[in-house]
Amino acid sequence: MSVTATGHKRFRIAAVQMKFAPSIAGNLATIERMVKEAARRRADAVLFPECATTGYACDFGALRPKDVAAALETVASLAARYRINLLVGSAVFRRRKLQNCLVVFDRLGRPIHCYAKCQLVDSDRQFFVPGNSIALFEIDGVRATAVICHERRYPELVRLAVMAGAQILFHPNAGMDALSVSRRKRGGRDGIAVRAFENAIFYVFANSVGPQGGGKWSAGDSKIVAPDERVLRLADNKNEALLVADLDLALATRRYAIDSLEHPRFLAPRWREIVGQVVRQSKTEGGLMLPSQERRADLRETRWKL
Repeated sequence: MSVTATGHKRFRIAAVQMKFAPSIAGNLATIERMVKEAARRRADAVLFPECATTGYACDFGALRPKDVAAALETVASLAARYRINLLVGSAVFRRRKLQNCLVVFDRLGRPIHCYAKCQLVDSDRQFFVPGNSIALFEIDGVRATAVICHERRYPELVRLAVMAGAQILFHPNAGMDALSVSRRKRGGRDGIAVRAFENAIFYVFANSVGPQGGGKWSAGDSKIVAPDERVLRLADNKNEALLVADLDLALATRRYAIDSLEHPRFLAPRWREIVGQVVRQSKTEGGLMLPSQERRADLRETRWKL
């Protein structure tokens, strides 16, 4: 995080466009390579695609909790090693149920938020259970939110978080379409600029790219969009990429969401009540503890009892 001459906060954000590997180890190697480059370019935070640890063509039914935990421990160690905030799409076992999540790690490698996709597509429903919250978290003191893939079609998931203070929307994605559909999605025809404009926020979109297996494709087109709909950075539809942009947070005014909290007046009390519920639910449902943290917590508890 830096500050401009006029005192405005600048947040340097990176979005990774990624070709999925056929193994967790292969994906972790790509994640490490991209984190290292993002750190070299002094990014404050890096967003990876949906299910970046496994790939979206993974056989989630055969996924073992210990393998997921080990992958997330590796990501946590990268965040701590490079002192960088990481937002990584991953399947996550919570309460013995598998969810499609975005896990947020701070600069010390601590998982500070875990958002579970709540609007699932048919392929998700075979393996995942839906989440029950709206994403709301802070990175270096900047409040942010997230949607995952298909959820771009549900504007209330964003609007309510912006009413609660979010200035940045993070959107991890993993396309799994026929090639003809994938081609139609290219060139920015995806509603992302509209969502940034109508909420007066920054929009960070990290997608997979290229063949996904089983005859499916992903359109790429990862991008970082400003509140006035300007596309600050845009990837192509063929290659991996690391997009980096400086966000002037003074431009993320949230103006229209704030206006909606006041007018029409008959709705204002209801909006404020709902926003309060959003904040409370994000804290209740957004927690995640990795095995290493659980062991340390158990050790502290044992020492206290002794």
